[in-house]
Amino acid sequence: MNANTDFRMPARRFTATAAATVLAAGPMVLAGAGSAHASADHGRASAVVLRTGLDVSLLNKTVNVPLAVSLNEVRAPRSAERTALTARLDGVDGGQPFSVLRADVASAKATVSASGAEASTNLTHARIHVPGLPLLSLIEVGQVTSKATCEAGRKPAASATLLGGVTVLGKKVTLTVGGPTEVKVPGVGEVRIDFSKTRTTSRTAAASALELHVSVNPLKLNVADVEGTLTLGSVTCESPSAAPASAPAPASVSAPDIKPQGAPAKSGLAETGGTSTTPFVVGAAVVLLAAGGAAVALGRRHRS
Repeated sequence: MNANTDFRMPARRFTATAAATVLAAGPMVLAGAGSAHASADHGRASAVVLRTGLDVSLLNKTVNVPLAVSLNEVRAPRSAERTALTARLDGVDGGQPFSVLRADVASAKATVSASGAEASTNLTHARIHVPGLPLLSLIEVGQVTSKATCEAGRKPAASATLLGGVTVLGKKVTLTVGGPTEVKVPGVGEVRIDFSKTRTTSRTAAASALELHVSVNPLKLNVADVEGTLTLGSVTCESPSAAPASAPAPASVSAPDIKPQGAPAKSGLAETGGTSTTPFVVGAAVVLLAAGGAAVALGRRHRS
C-alpha cells in the first residue's frame, strides 16, 4: 500500500508539471512570433572650419613636431562658432603660442532630423599662419562657405563657394574648380590649392572648400620646414536610412458556406469552435494522456 502511494504521488506530480509546462509555453511562443520594429536612423552630419595635418621640422633638432588641430569640428546636433584659434609647439618661437587662424566669422553647423541631415561652414576675412612665418600669411580669403545636404528620399548635394580675393604667401591668385592652383615663392616655399572638391553617393555627400598642400622652408623661429595639408570648410552628411516596411496584416475574408464534395457533414472542430490556444490545449491533453498511460503501466508492473 505504501509502495503504491509512493508511486502515485510522483506520477501525479509529473503529470501536473507536464501540463503546466505545455500551457505556459503557449503564450511564450505567441510572443516570440511578433514582428520586430527597428528604430529609424536620422542620418549623420559633421562640419569643421579648419583642420591641419602638418609636420614641423626644427633647426636644432632632428625630430618633426606634428601640428594637428581642428577648429569648430562639430557633429550633429551640435553647433559652434569661434573667431580665433591658437596653438603651441615646443621648440617653436621659444614655446610661445602662435595664431593658426584669425577670422571675422568662423562657424560650423551640423543638424539632423527624421527628414534629413545637413552640415555647413562659413569663414569670412580669414588669415591662416603656419609656424616660422609669423608675419606672412599662408593664405588669406575674403569668404568661403561649404554645404552638404542629405534629405530623405532625395539625391544628396554638396557645394562650396568662394567670394572675394585670395592671397597665398603674399601673392594674389585666381582659383579654378577644374584643377589645382600652384603658387611658388622663392626662398619661402610653395602651396598647391584645390578649390571646391565635392563628392556624392546615393546616401552621402561631402565637400571641402579649400585643400592646401603646403611645403615651406621659412628658416625662422627655429623652424626649418613645414609640410602637410590644411583643409578649410569640410562638411559631410548621410541620409536617414529607410525604415523597414512592416508586412500588412492579412485581410479578413468570410468564407462562403460551401461544403466540399466528399467531406463529412459535420466537423468536431467546427462544432466546438477553435481559437489561437487550441493547439496548446490539445498538446496538454496529449501529454496528460501519455503520462496517465505511463502511470497505469508502471502500476501493473509493480503489482505483478
